[in-house]
Amino acid sequence: MKPLYLLLLATLLSAPLRAEPLRVGVLYWSMNIPGQVAMRQGLEAEAGRINAEAGRGEGPGVELIARVAGDGPQGVERQIAQMQELIALAPDVLIVQPTDNAALTAPLRKANAAGIPVVAYDQYISGGELAAYITSDNRQAGYLDGEYLAHLFPDDRPLRLVLLEYPLVSSTVERLDGFLDALRTQGQPYRVLASYQAVEPVGGAAAGKAILRDFPARGSIDAIFTVNDGGGLAMVEVLAEAGRDEIAVASIDGDPASVENIQRGRLTRIDSAQFCGPLGAEAMRAAYSVARGQTSARHALVPVFPVTRETLARYPGWLGPIPEPFDKPWPSVTPVWSNLPLEVER
Repeated sequence: MKPLYLLLLATLLSAPLRAEPLRVGVLYWSMNIPGQVAMRQGLEAEAGRINAEAGRGEGPGVELIARVAGDGPQGVERQIAQMQELIALAPDVLIVQPTDNAALTAPLRKANAAGIPVVAYDQYISGGELAAYITSDNRQAGYLDGEYLAHLFPDDRPLRLVLLEYPLVSSTVERLDGFLDALRTQGQPYRVLASYQAVEPVGGAAAGKAILRDFPARGSIDAIFTVNDGGGLAMVEVLAEAGRDEIAVASIDGDPASVENIQRGRLTRIDSAQFCGPLGAEAMRAAYSVARGQTSARHALVPVFPVTRETLARYPGWLGPIPEPFDKPWPSVTPVWSNLPLEVER
């Protein structure tokens, strides 16, 4: 009979070797913007799926090293320091949701020099080299808002428009570009009465109060386009409490509260909804592929969904799944909504 230690040694030697988990640094932007929270949930759920497969011997698992930047200028500065910190830890890959397109250029180049691949999601990073970039089709989001608003108003006079924008990140810039392009394509004249900056609740509430101050007369504004629900919802709340329900609001993100406003006919007429969970999951899949030296889409655009009173029944919510294509019940140069993601070579 073999000694016990020999039996144990034989068992250990015969057991399949489990790969060390890949170390994945993750830089989140905000936990106050619900859409970004849903993206985090999708990303971490995908990491859990990967680890479950690793437990069955199907490739390496992942260890997430996460940081949250927070909102405002302080968040931008904090994320720069956080990215420098994670680079010093030499992870296998970095996943970044940037707070500012330009602020992370120097850390990105530092990661490039250190041989650490970087995957950006939701927003782009200017300068340096990204291994992959995963985002919603933000131009499509703005375009859907614009073509829907255009069909609500006559073309024989300019649409009196107020913008709630945020020019510091790529996604919100692309949304505004798409929105204005759709108005022009649909032949809808417009005049921008004023523009305010907001992307989170405090800024959105302040913008709502400023709009009431600057345009106190009922009927002085036809429509407001807001680049996200993070700021847009707080603005809508201020305007609704003031009884300004004559204003048509077009927003982006698909926050459940904004969807409820559409159901109730409470200012918001359309919200181009992101599939936040699938977007976060796709970022995690791309990073896992990059860290293992496999191919990954260099630039993937996840489609967005136009939530209106006419399409509510088709919308499954932030976590998906992405619905089947359908014919848009409003005039459009692209009459069929497509559910296919786009891959763009940058």
